[in-house]
Amino acid sequence: MKDNFQIGEKRSHSFVVSYDDLAHFDAGLVHEVCSTYKLTKEMEWAGRLFVLEMKEDHEEGIGTMIELQHLGPAFEGDEVVFVATYKGFREKELICEMEARVGDRLIATGSTGQKIIEKEKIERLFRSTHSGE
Repeated sequence: MKDNFQIGEKRSHSFVVSYDDLAHFDAGLVHEVCSTYKLTKEMEWAGRLFVLEMKEDHEEGIGTMIELQHLGPAFEGDEVVFVATYKGFREKELICEMEARVGDRLIATGSTGQKIIEKEKIERLFRSTHSGE
């Protein structure tokens, strides 16, 4: 793993809210705003941008935690911009703080955690868990 970042460095990611991103459940459309689920998924991706630059070919990132406070709405057609701020490592876990905005309006905050582990170790863990060993 390459730890080539300084605390406070930032990476950003954005997406435009589509109809499929709205708050839907099996019973139908709940609200015509971006779902918390979609914001959480995009927040995890923003943190993964650091992982992509840190991991080596024999390694992979694995999510360990995510926390999101959904503070305001994003509507269909809005561009949501996520900014991940590198906070460093805590017990071998890459930690990022997050903000999501539509224009100047803050719509979500949170944090993510990811570990960078050898692919072989991940595969062994998954095999042993799946086979019940």
